[in-house]
Amino acid sequence: MIRRITENAAVSLNLGETPWPPKFPGGLEYSSPARGTWNIVHVGMLLPEAHLIFVCAEACLRGVVLTAAEMGAMDRFSMINIHENDITSGGMETLIIDGVGDILSRLEKKPRAVLLYTSCVHHFIGCDLPLVYKTLRENHPEVDIINCYMNPIMRKSGLTPDQLMRKQLYAGLKAAEHDPKKLIFVGNDFPTPEGELRELIGFAGFSVSEIQDFSDYDGYLSMGKAPAAIIFNEAAKPAGNELKRRLGIETIYLPYSWDYAEIRAGYEKLAGYLGVHVPDYSSLEAECEAAAARALRLIGDTPVAIDYTLTYKPVGLAYFLASRGFNVKRIYGDGYSKEEQASYEKLSEIRPDIELWPTVNVMMRKTDRAETDYLALGQKAAYFLGTDRFVNIVENDGLYGFGGIIRLMALMEDAYKTPKDTKKLVQIKGWGCGGCL
Repeated sequence: MIRRITENAAVSLNLGETPWPPKFPGGLEYSSPARGTWNIVHVGMLLPEAHLIFVCAEACLRGVVLTAAEMGAMDRFSMINIHENDITSGGMETLIIDGVGDILSRLEKKPRAVLLYTSCVHHFIGCDLPLVYKTLRENHPEVDIINCYMNPIMRKSGLTPDQLMRKQLYAGLKAAEHDPKKLIFVGNDFPTPEGELRELIGFAGFSVSEIQDFSDYDGYLSMGKAPAAIIFNEAAKPAGNELKRRLGIETIYLPYSWDYAEIRAGYEKLAGYLGVHVPDYSSLEAECEAAAARALRLIGDTPVAIDYTLTYKPVGLAYFLASRGFNVKRIYGDGYSKEEQASYEKLSEIRPDIELWPTVNVMMRKTDRAETDYLALGQKAAYFLGTDRFVNIVENDGLYGFGGIIRLMALMEDAYKTPKDTKKLVQIKGWGCGGCL
């Protein structure tokens, strides 16, 4: 059914009038030019000594090819083009098997692993993917063949592409004798910075590593020696479940949060595993309050907008700021984690006037982008508002715990004082992904 799109269709919701969970109408979607969030190519490139191979039609390849090219990583990227006759001939399995073999034979150095991305067309035509992967692993036993997916039809059912990619990133890990004093961070795009979390782990006599620490595949494989994985990102929970199933690695889930009590509860859980007493973090809480007060003195009543590209918990961040006097006016996001419900309800009590805006609703293409007085936390908010004062980070960028709060307050001060070239910056794909290479 074709539905007319009207000029005055409602786009935003009022927080105080919208019960949890807030939902925007579905339909035709819009993709803004703010492209800093990571995609399946950026995440896949975190795997050292791996080669990425995408099997799909040329039109679908355009985006991932450009991603690899913009990263300067075409030497780690290959593609197998699908044409109409490949679909109708019944030879799709042979195309993939022979194509991967041909690519591997042409590479100067054989990779330790191949991330093989099949696409939605393979599911539509009933391609025998288990046979494909079985044959490839038999033909190339010296290479870890890891099944990955570029499958937009799975965005709203089952595991999302983001969850699936984070899970498969660790599919190359193998069973190993566990080192009881070793931990790993799993599921983060950016390295975990120094701070109270790493200090607690070190104080207990444990070591911790993550995929960003390694430039070689053997280093990556050493992560399999850890008996427990620390996960911050909710989208990485399936990765933890799979590591538990395959390798017996326990998950310690310490969710990203802007709430002191939740942060402390996470550290108490971790301290219990480590066998130590949780430190007194009251001084760090005081530092957070001092940093927020300092930022507020500078920013004053400047309207603030937050979007989901900056943090996985935009509602929690909005509550943290609003409850300390910041003039939060808008939150941009198309869906919210169940973990945000308590923050949503508390925020609706103190600031029911806050506006909720989508980012993919087709009417967002008609925003006038003239709200230049705003301070934006996130690229999409900056783009839709047209402001040049914004905090330019994506995917939480390591903002964990009390240290993360203190760092964000400093970034807000800097963004307020130092305008940026918004148009230029938001067009860079996978912001900060230079560390992948």
